[in-house]
Amino acid sequence: MKPRKSDTSHAVLVVPGLLALGFLVLPVIGLLAKTPWRRLPALLAQDSSWTALRLSLECATLAMGVALALGVPLAWLLARTRLPARRLVRALVTVPLVLPPVVAGLALLLVLGRHGLIGGWLDREFGVTLPFTMPGVVVAESFVALPFLVVSVESALRLTDPQLEEAAATCGANQWQIFRWVTLPSLAPGIAAGAVLAWARALGEFGATITFAGNFPGTTQTMPLAVYLQLQQDPESAVALSLVLLAVSVTVLALLRDRWWTGVR
Repeated sequence: MKPRKSDTSHAVLVVPGLLALGFLVLPVIGLLAKTPWRRLPALLAQDSSWTALRLSLECATLAMGVALALGVPLAWLLARTRLPARRLVRALVTVPLVLPPVVAGLALLLVLGRHGLIGGWLDREFGVTLPFTMPGVVVAESFVALPFLVVSVESALRLTDPQLEEAAATCGANQWQIFRWVTLPSLAPGIAAGAVLAWARALGEFGATITFAGNFPGTTQTMPLAVYLQLQQDPESAVALSLVLLAVSVTVLALLRDRWWTGVR
């Protein structure tokens, strides 16, 4: 019996599919295989490692807060209002997703640096300097993380049934009550997913951070920057720190599993 055409097509796709899987999985296996498991507790117990980890967690959490405060209203404007040049605004929002991180850091430096378009005014009028400070780390991470939250929340808004809001309005609810009791609960999964993605993206940011905030231990050196530094001085420490970031990434995937794979078997 001759094989069906669909079976032949599937067989042709098996080899490149397995190659793609190996290409994605083998580096992770290599990292796990080269991890100095016996020295791992000692490597992670170093003061520099804990300082970088603490700074990374603090800055990523603050960046997520900035993304929530600014991203949810922006997503609302994109999804529910007739914003002028909305397509252009949406394209601009997604630019940081494709912009090389080093270019993003340079752009921030040219705008918020001491001689930048806005940074010079902040320095003269308020004595505020953002580059090469911890707040600068938060700014750089917020810039690259914000689009993830906006895209997630806007998608959730577009999937929300407007009839529920109309029914609430018919019952006499005002705009705030409709948002608080009808829209927000339906948006909660999208907001949560966007927040986790933004947090994870901020935690792993490297290029924009090192360009805009520098790599100063205890001040602006986050985990990715510590990995970069240790790779030149102590490769085993770099592997140990990378393992921590890998564990965070796996945790994020576990938290978002139901969000991404609903209905996939």
